Amino acid sequence: MASLIESCWLYLITHFSDFQLACLGSFFLHESVFFLSGIPFIYLERAGWLRKYKIQMKNNTPASQEKCIIRLLLYHFGVNLPVMLASYPVFRHMGMQSSLPLPSWNVILTQITLYFILEDFIFYWGHRILHTKWLYKHVHSVHHEYATPFGLTSEYAHPAEILFLGFATIIGPAITGPHLLTLWLWMVLRVLETVEAHCGYHFPWSLSNFLPLYGGADFHDYHHRLLYTKSGNYSSTFTYMDWVFGTDKGYRKLQALKNAGVENGGKQM
Repeated sequence: MASLIESCWLYLITHFSDFQLACLGSFFLHESVFFLSGIPFIYLERAGWLRKYKIQMKNNTPASQEKCIIRLLLYHFGVNLPVMLASYPVFRHMGMQSSLPLPSWNVILTQITLYFILEDFIFYWGHRILHTKWLYKHVHSVHHEYATPFGLTSEYAHPAEILFLGFATIIGPAITGPHLLTLWLWMVLRVLETVEAHCGYHFPWSLSNFLPLYGGADFHDYHHRLLYTKSGNYSSTFTYMDWVFGTDKGYRKLQALKNAGVENGGKQM
């Protein structure tokens, strides 16, 4: 397996420059993973498949879904791509490389774990700041146009928010100067996580059912359903920041009521 990955990587670095791989390759990878993982939830919602796992019964209209896709393409090509191009010298200066040998899995996992910790901490506080009155009204309200989120709404946001919260995602790699492979794996994991958190479905196989402190769709859907002054649940991937600062109390009370209802229903049966 390792030799296969190295062979594929050797092909990439002999046919493309560092700049092409780090900028254009990263952009292509992001777009592919984002849209391929997010679009199926549009069709699930339209067709009504797996509806019993849908968190909210309300559906988005096809027009609102199409509006989201069009805006996303504008944001991605008008904001994300230029940022990737502009940040390339910074990452190179901090030590990012694409050459062989590839880093060990121990190095990759250690760095990605650090990225998750940093991203959770910075995203939580940045997200809370965006829920202050002025910033919510002028910036973050764009993201909350979709009270019933679906996968692609994860990156539907004001350009200022894209830059503001995007900092939480890139700060770890910017500090450590990882191998490009590590950066790509981190990006794929973050994209899949945020699409899943906004997908609008809570499945039996959802990670939040198995991974302690993992937020997932049910946790973040609660955040979208409520008014901005009362929402809570500001965390990104893991929920410990909300637990530490008590900003998930409303959600936990709701979960306790649901569990009590299930238990009482089971006893009556």
